[in-house]
Amino acid sequence: MNVPAAELAALPEHVQRLVANAGRLPLRHRHGEPSETSRRSAVLILFGEGPAGPDVLLIEKSAHLRSHAGQPAFPGGGADPGEDYPVGTALREAQEEAGVDPAGVRVLATLPELFLGPSDNIVVPVVGWWDDPREVTTGDPREVARVARVPLAELVDPANRFRVRHPAGYVGPAFGVAGMVVWGFTAGVLDAVLEAAGLNRPWDPTDVRPLDVPPAPVAPGGRPDADPVDDDVADRAAPTVADDAASTAPPRTVPRS
Repeated sequence: MNVPAAELAALPEHVQRLVANAGRLPLRHRHGEPSETSRRSAVLILFGEGPAGPDVLLIEKSAHLRSHAGQPAFPGGGADPGEDYPVGTALREAQEEAGVDPAGVRVLATLPELFLGPSDNIVVPVVGWWDDPREVTTGDPREVARVARVPLAELVDPANRFRVRHPAGYVGPAFGVAGMVVWGFTAGVLDAVLEAAGLNRPWDPTDVRPLDVPPAPVAPGGRPDADPVDDDVADRAAPTVADDAASTAPPRTVPRS
């Protein structure tokens, strides 16, 4: 995706750096190959200039969902037949979940696709700039509990950075912002995006906190709910964008362009 140089130059420097580094983000994910039946999804990483400075849009899933209840995420979901994937998918989902008008979003880049093995899901993050930011609104309250424009200054504040340990043994980056603990796929992508944008500040990767995960919902008949995921988060027992469980190394850094 080629954004005209003059158009890109008018955007903040961190956005320019991210677009320049879009093809080489330090993303970690499970090895494996998608199949013809793998579900294709997209998420929107939407930057803008908010009341508290530069920010990014996140949603919090409804606590009543059968999958990923209460988890923070980027707006996103599965592609519809015949849709302009991944851009059209990301924009439609952001409109449905957070009231974002697609006409007010400037699409800047698509990041490398990620294959989430546990859910057999291919996810493409789409980077956008909010030309015409509006008051955020929740879509269907059965799916989205709230929408938050999270200031980038809060995300990169070392006081808000730590790692979480999932009961299954997974250890990965997390952010404590806007009354949420952002972890799993969303935190892994955020961490890589902030690095690529040249915004990350040193933080303590040895601060590892236990993750309080509610029990997996049970479907009628007593079997765990096996519905396909409806967002960007990997299987709750084994998130796929993360540090290795035994690693204590800080995140890798993408050089500035």
